[in-house]
Order: sequence, then C-alpha cells, then structure tokens
Amino acid sequence: MINFNIERWQAWAPGLACADAWAKWSLAPCCPADPELQPDVAFLPPLLRRRMSRLARMIFAIAAPLAEDQPRLPLVYASRHGEISRNFSLLSDLARSEPLSPTQFSLSVHNAIAGLWSIQRGDTSEMTALAAEGDGLEHAVIEASLLLDEGAPAVLLLIAEEQPPEPYRAWIDDVPFPYALGLLLKPGTDWQLSLTAADTDMPAARWPHALQLVRALHTTPSHFTHQWKTRRWNWQRTR
Repeated sequence: MINFNIERWQAWAPGLACADAWAKWSLAPCCPADPELQPDVAFLPPLLRRRMSRLARMIFAIAAPLAEDQPRLPLVYASRHGEISRNFSLLSDLARSEPLSPTQFSLSVHNAIAGLWSIQRGDTSEMTALAAEGDGLEHAVIEASLLLDEGAPAVLLLIAEEQPPEPYRAWIDDVPFPYALGLLLKPGTDWQLSLTAADTDMPAARWPHALQLVRALHTTPSHFTHQWKTRRWNWQRTR
C-alpha cells in the first residue's frame, strides 16, 4: 500500500477545460461533441507551438498551471499510445518512400514531451516516461510515490492519450476521446492505493482509469476500484 496527497489536479479534453465543466461531465459522462478541439497554449513561444502535436499541447496545458508556483519538480509522464498520430504520419511517409523529417522523428519518441517540458522550464529534475497498459495511471502513481519516498517534496504526474488515426481504431478502443490529467502529488496520507489480484480477467471499463479518477475527485467516494485484466487497484480516500 502506498500513501500520498493530491495537492492539486488539472484536466483537459475537447470542450472540458475547467473544473466546472469536468464537474458536469462527472455527473453524466459522455464523449465531447467536437473531438478535434485544441487546448489553449498561447502562453508558449510560437516556434515551440508549431512543433508540438496536440498530445504535447494537452500535456503543457495541464502541467503549466500545476507547476506555475512550484520550484523545480520531478515529473512522471505516462501514456499507453504516446505520439501515435505523429508515428502514423512517419510510417505513411515511409510507405510512400518519402524522406523522414528529422524533427518529426525526434519528437515521435515516447519521452519527447518530457524533454520539451524540461527544456521549456529549464528544469533538470528527474523525469520518467512510462508506457503502460490500461492501468498506466496506477503505475505512474507508484513511480511518483517512490520519488516522494526518496525525498522529493512534490511530483508532477501527467497522463494523456490521443485518439488513434482511423486505420488503428479497429484495434485501439481504449481512448474514447483525447484527454490529459495532471496531478500534483505530495507526501501525506489523504489517499491510499493498493493492488490485489482479481479472480477473473475483466473487460475494460468504458472510461479510462484517469477519467474515472476525475469522476471520483468530483463525486467524493471514499473507496473505489479500477481493474485491468487480473489486476485490481484499490483507491481509498482517508479524508
């Protein structure tokens, strides 16, 4: 069992950019009407914005408010599919025997967004990029809790997924719409997370774990579970 506090959180999805919007969504979850909307990252330099995918913009849109008044922060970034749209574009170029853009290639790797964040912030703190399954949120929390145990006063946890390109959607069905969630975690005992084995391999829930946590933050249950295959994650709010 691990313990931690969620000091602050921030989330973004198309049409869901503020706490009030997420509170309404939590009561009646649904897919946004316009999934192509972009996050507002006008605070970033134009040259950087032009290089960034929507996934990267989503991450910066939620991370910046959480880190605004904080000293340098270790970061844990988790995504199952990462820069899937950018990678598909690169593969399409290869299929047409077109030369690859070095810039696009360098920004397609899984830890590129963490690298952009480090450069933009001038922050050389420890940063980890995780590629996990549908319970990537919980694995990211474990990684962040280890950093807290090592003495970090706070850790910035970021998890995001972009909808896959159309040719992939027959195989990738765990991203109902683009979303990003950021948590500022600090030492404490407000939350507990533990893992138990489940008897059966359950089908995936309709909403990803990160979105289920957003719902829990608004509906304030004292206990809830997330299950992925035979792993059952138990979340407990102690106060």
